[in-house]
Amino acid sequence: MKRLFGGIVFWTVVVAIGSCATNPATGRRQLSLVSERQEITMGFQNDTGIVQQLGVYPDSGLQRYVRGLGEKLAAVSERPSLPWSFRVVDDPVVNAFAVPGGFIYVTRGLLAHMNSEAQLAAVLGHEIGHVTARHSVEQLSRAQLAQVGLGVGMVFSETVRQYGQVAGAGLGVLFLKFGRDDETEADRLGLRYMTRGLYHPFQMAEVFTMLGRMSGGEGGRAPSWLSTHPDPENRRETILQEIGTLPATAQSGTVGADAYLQHLNGLMYGPNPREGYFEGTRFLHPELAFRFDFPAQWQTANQKQSVVALSPEKDAMLELSLAQGTLDAAATQFFAQVGGSPLRRTVNDLQTLSGAFAIQTEQGLVQGLALFVDHGGAVYRVLGYAPAAAWPARAATVERSLGTFQRLTDPTALDAQPNRLEIVRLNTAMSFADFMRQYPSEIPAAQVALINQVNETSAFPPGVMVKRVVKGR
Repeated sequence: MKRLFGGIVFWTVVVAIGSCATNPATGRRQLSLVSERQEITMGFQNDTGIVQQLGVYPDSGLQRYVRGLGEKLAAVSERPSLPWSFRVVDDPVVNAFAVPGGFIYVTRGLLAHMNSEAQLAAVLGHEIGHVTARHSVEQLSRAQLAQVGLGVGMVFSETVRQYGQVAGAGLGVLFLKFGRDDETEADRLGLRYMTRGLYHPFQMAEVFTMLGRMSGGEGGRAPSWLSTHPDPENRRETILQEIGTLPATAQSGTVGADAYLQHLNGLMYGPNPREGYFEGTRFLHPELAFRFDFPAQWQTANQKQSVVALSPEKDAMLELSLAQGTLDAAATQFFAQVGGSPLRRTVNDLQTLSGAFAIQTEQGLVQGLALFVDHGGAVYRVLGYAPAAAWPARAATVERSLGTFQRLTDPTALDAQPNRLEIVRLNTAMSFADFMRQYPSEIPAAQVALINQVNETSAFPPGVMVKRVVKGR
């Protein structure tokens, strides 16, 4: 074993040394066991899943605008020949992310909080920096290296054990988190690309100011990814120092506030009720015209592929999703896998098949109830389940919920529309308070101030464009 372990270590070192090269973007030597062709292949594969999971925002003009800006910045990077792709995804959360090969995504929620083309250039430049610095590839390479002698290495190293788990999951790049050093490096590269694109560098500092307000809870909940990033205020100070070292000619440039804001007029803001929404624990779906009551006090979440609820004790789950095929085919296939015999019955004038099931998992026996509903030309599957020990205390609650699936007939609910941004150009100067009185919004004043990157005590000069949030039509 000692000789075997020594051989593994030797060849691991040989592989690592032979696979280090100087990255042209960062100027540092970097471990890379993933070729550029493999990197691009991973990008295409992940792009398919991201589009399916989040959806592409349905505004071709906005998509062209963001794509054009991204391609302009990518062209002045150190990897201009990658098959760069820039998409706006249909997600209200404030976020932007990149996967290997040059695939970059910004959410409509992020766009709503940006105030200029230069700010968007700063965000896109940062994500381009992750790709040119090959941050994901470096992590994947370390994970692959950890697989050399994984059976031995995992005994001795927590780090290797961590990477071994990633490797066992198929090296999914979406589960890799950038470290703070990577984020700082991407900031510097983003600054480089936006100044090469002739954008005003100070606008990157303004982005960090806005993120700092969000991380402080001002105007709404901070995005969860901020917890893995350096403190926004520290990032702002670091970038201001970097800007101070730039030549005088690079310390100014295009801001593009009006050009940017014009593209946001009509942008969907917040969750889209057409994809379903909650009133308490009652879920209503206008497009599919159904409603369903989850148990009181259960924690709920509306996801792209399903709606789920977790019991307060976190020992039971309810999941509502679309099923494939006809009512009989979907139910037959499910119960053939888990055992049990479904019974046909009518629930709120809808044809259903339902029954109990039990399935043995690695964690133990799981018991539950399954309901399949034929409604509006589609089949819905509702599963309620818990570990066998907890199921007797949850079964009645789950059964009551399963009996609430019914048609949605309330005209107001059926006509629910998403809120949207409206861009107002002010003819005269006015205070923020006056703006809120003259142009009221569907969201609190603190959120209006946040998306406009002002304070509630601020004043607007004449001629500026200001965002408000109005009811969708």
